[in-house]
Amino acid sequence: MKVLFVHSGNSSRYPVSPFVLSQAEALRKSGVEVSLFPVMGRGRDYLRNVRPLRERIRTERPDVIHAHYALCGWVAVLARSGRPVVVSLMGDDAQGTFDPRGERTMGGNLLVMGTRLLQPFVQAIIIKSEGMGRAVWRKRIMHLLPNGVDLERFNPTLFGGHTLSATSRAKKCVLFLGDPADPNKNVALVRDAIARSNRTDVELITPYGAGHADVPRLMQEAHVLALCSFAEGSPNVLKEAMAMGLPVVTVPVGDAALVLGDTPGCFVAGYDAGDFADKLCRALDLKGRTTGRNRLIALGLDAPAVARKLQAIYSSLLTR
Repeated sequence: MKVLFVHSGNSSRYPVSPFVLSQAEALRKSGVEVSLFPVMGRGRDYLRNVRPLRERIRTERPDVIHAHYALCGWVAVLARSGRPVVVSLMGDDAQGTFDPRGERTMGGNLLVMGTRLLQPFVQAIIIKSEGMGRAVWRKRIMHLLPNGVDLERFNPTLFGGHTLSATSRAKKCVLFLGDPADPNKNVALVRDAIARSNRTDVELITPYGAGHADVPRLMQEAHVLALCSFAEGSPNVLKEAMAMGLPVVTVPVGDAALVLGDTPGCFVAGYDAGDFADKLCRALDLKGRTTGRNRLIALGLDAPAVARKLQAIYSSLLTR
């Protein structure tokens, strides 16, 4: 089976988004031939990718085209290849974008409208969490499939124990991996929570510029991961933290509560800084690491398991 991934190529940090690349690698390990087509530009510039994509399809003749993000789905549809098109909704294309007050922006409303208009032209829609399904009216072709985690890469045994960096030995580290400048990531909540806690032994780490290859090490060196977003699909960073046994404090966003379950050391807090501070202190005082890795395996959220489910979706389209 040959699959062509159509994905955004606009990131200044990654040529290919880490979760897209991870999914491609997992599929390749399961025997699927995967190639990548980056969509360059923003807004109307997306349309400039239609002709190059059409030529790429003629050359490679993939069986399935899998677009990651609704706007990439439009590029795939307009290429008119005659192949089945799968679109994975990523988050803001299903939920919109948000301002610092947590209210959806006009641009976010337009994104969601574009997602709804796309649906008659694709053969399968993948959502990462149940809440994203509110943007999908073609329920018959909708599939719930969160991204999986590469448990080989996110493995605490690779680091030989909990080794804190020299600058962090005196304090407990709260790790925030979102972009602090992105209103949706809501870094103000964890900053306010730390201030409310009145603890002098805690520091917030926001290494947004770090590469994805550095994330396992950062998680091994941290004491808690904080996730504060107003909207997410199925946050990969939360699952990666669980794979590393890192305690988590998160707001009830996406499928966070479902994924955490009742894992000791992992907490769901409200958007109130006082509640978040309380849960943060409880997580910081945990002795040792969590059993989140076992929870991921039980839910079938390891990368090979998700790849098998995705391959089954592709196969179902080819047998129609």
